[in-house]
Amino acid sequence: MSFDGIPGPMLAAFLAASFVLAVTPGPGVVYIVARTLAQGRGAGLASVAGVAAGNLCNAVGAALGLAALFAVSSLAFSVVKYAGAAYLLYLGIKALRRPAAIAAPGEFAPPHKRRIARDGFLVALLNPKTALFFAAFLPQFMDGASPAALQGALLGVVFVAVAAVTDSTWVLAAHLASARLGRTRRFETLGRWAQAATYFGLGLFTAATGSRAGR
Repeated sequence: MSFDGIPGPMLAAFLAASFVLAVTPGPGVVYIVARTLAQGRGAGLASVAGVAAGNLCNAVGAALGLAALFAVSSLAFSVVKYAGAAYLLYLGIKALRRPAAIAAPGEFAPPHKRRIARDGFLVALLNPKTALFFAAFLPQFMDGASPAALQGALLGVVFVAVAAVTDSTWVLAAHLASARLGRTRRFETLGRWAQAATYFGLGLFTAATGSRAGR
């Protein structure tokens, strides 16, 4: 039994490896949890959708040879890497400048889910290490006798779907934690500062790290 040229046992191994990698907290999980704590469950799920779309673009790009370009061109890698770092820093500044948006204690202003999803998409898309990760990880589970681009794209879709499920679980856990703490004005202020600190930390991390891949 195979899945578009990918043997069944290999696909099962890929699913297991994808789950372990996706459930492990990384920059993407930190970003999504920060959004959830600062703006609620809806914002967290919108971030999951945006990050998943950005990661899917990276997976397809890796399958089509984009990762090979990053591997041989330090300029291309650096341009995308620093663009992503700059965007994260911009999000941090925007979070700090966002005024208190609640009129009464215990109420959050409705988040702009499309804008949040767009932010998540750009954060994921402008991380070239994700494309390199897919380029290094996916071939381990591909059959050399079948078209590489199609297999890579299909495996990328599967990985992104698994990651979206685990990321959504992180959102629900963060939402429950914030509910226990109480949605007060003070908590929202702390959430905004935590969100800004997360953006700054991820931006500096992205700019400072080399070509090692990671989700």
